[in-house]
Order: sequence, then structure tokens, then C-alpha cells
Amino acid sequence: MLFIHFVRYGPRLAYLLTVASLLALPGRAQNQPVRVIAFGAHPDDCDLGAGGIAAKYAARGDKVKFVSLTNGDAGHQSLRGEELAKRRRAEALEAGRRIGIAYEVLANHDGKLLPTLEVREQVIREIRRWNADLVIAPRPNDYHPDHRYTGVLVQDASYMVIVPDLVTDTPALKRNPVFLYFSDRFTRPEPFRADLVVSIDDVFEKKINMLDAHVSQFYEWLPWTEGQLEQVPKDPGERKKWLAAGPLATRKMQPEWREALEKRYGAQADRIQHAEAFEITEYGHQPSEDEIRKLFPFFPDR
Repeated sequence: MLFIHFVRYGPRLAYLLTVASLLALPGRAQNQPVRVIAFGAHPDDCDLGAGGIAAKYAARGDKVKFVSLTNGDAGHQSLRGEELAKRRRAEALEAGRRIGIAYEVLANHDGKLLPTLEVREQVIREIRRWNADLVIAPRPNDYHPDHRYTGVLVQDASYMVIVPDLVTDTPALKRNPVFLYFSDRFTRPEPFRADLVVSIDDVFEKKINMLDAHVSQFYEWLPWTEGQLEQVPKDPGERKKWLAAGPLATRKMQPEWREALEKRYGAQADRIQHAEAFEITEYGHQPSEDEIRKLFPFFPDR
């Protein structure tokens, strides 16, 4: 590559062009899939934040993996320990199966996640093994310590995934992925910034079907924490309708998302009812507009 640039452009420009090409987002041919990995603290976290776009990617033949950094063994009002962990892992695998993505649940205990070197290396391995183009995680500010530390762990891994002398049992990536944050409503120290907002109207039912697989959470634990357990329908079909109508099913369209939505969808934005929003982090590769369109191929041409 350097030789070709040298012949055509001379030594100085050849060097600059070569460096630029090495720092660019991993180039993929048109027929190669986008590779996406998302990290949540618990089984079901990724589903809430990115279940819609995961369904869109999967329908295109792209490769998506959700990873839960804990086994969820504390998230229930009556079940405990290994019994609950096994149930939640089975629910996560079923959720992934329903939309055609991979799902992995790590063995770290729920409510006890810490940003240790051991867990950071688990994250580095996951990103490398998936050969990710796009990595999604929570912001490191949240009400739940597991959520916060998931954000910290992915942030700490964001540069290390390209360092060959670290985690040497898994080959380092040649180039850094793009890192995104899930949306949230927390305002301190800074509010979430909606850089990319994706309509999920066309896959909303798929997202609900995915969430529906997490029975222990959406029909038991979370309603119990809100004092609404008696409101959960017994009939499976009615349960899905109840879930689709509730605040847990999707991130409701926020006024501050409107500008980013209109940027991508123009006049269509007024008709969009369900969406997922993401913030481009300062860590990892900073995508150009062309690269954003390659990573989000379902944005309409404008």
C-alpha cells in the first residue's frame, strides 16, 4: 500500500494516505455483513436498548451478538441463585433465537459487578472474537451499579481491543470499532445526546416478541418492583399487548430525539412512533457520514 501511494503521490503524501487508510473503519465489501456486539449488565438490558435495531440487522443477514456481563441471579422477588441464573440464561437464549441473533450470558453475579481487570479482559475477548464493527453499551452513569460498571468496562476496553500485547490468547483487532451508548434519561453529569435515531416501527412486534421471552423480568420481577404485579394478564396473547402498551416495551419518542430523527428520515419523521437512539462515544473510531451509512444501512436515502 505504501509503495503504491509513494509511486503515485510522493513520500510525504504517501505516508499520510497510508496512515489514514489504516485508521479508517474496517472496510467491508458490499456483500459482507455488519458485525454488531452490544453489552448489558443483565439478560434483557440489551433487548430494551437495541432489540429493534438488532432485529433490523438480523433481517438483513448482518451479525449481532448480545452479551450480559452478569447472570442475573439477583433479579427476582422469590427465585434465587443458580435456579434464577439458569432461568434467565434460558430466557436470553430464547430471546436471541426469536430474532436470529447470538446471545451470551457471563457468569458474574448480579449486583456484584465491578470494573476489575478480569472482567475487562472478558469484554476485550468478546469484542475481538466477534470482530466487531460496532459496539454498544450503557453510559457510565445510571441508577444501577451494574449498569454503570458495564459502561466503564466497555469504555476501558475500547482502546485495548487493538493492543496486541494485552489479552494475548485472543488476537487483537486490526482497527478500532465504533462505540455507541444506549439511550437513557439521566442528566448528570451530562444528559444523553441522540446522535443517531433509528425508526423501529417495522420491527416493533419483533422487539416485543423478544422482550416477551424474558418472562421472569417483564411479567414478574419488574411489575413486582413497581407494585403492579396484579395488573399482568394471565393470557399469553394479552400479556404481549400489555407489554407493548407499557413504558418498558420501548424508549418512548423523546422531544430531544426529533432533530436527529428528521436528519435521517426527513418528512417521514412525523409518522414514526417507535425508535431507538444512540450516542457516538468519544472512544474508538469516529465515523464519517459515509461510514455511518454503511453501519446503519437501513437509513433511507435522502
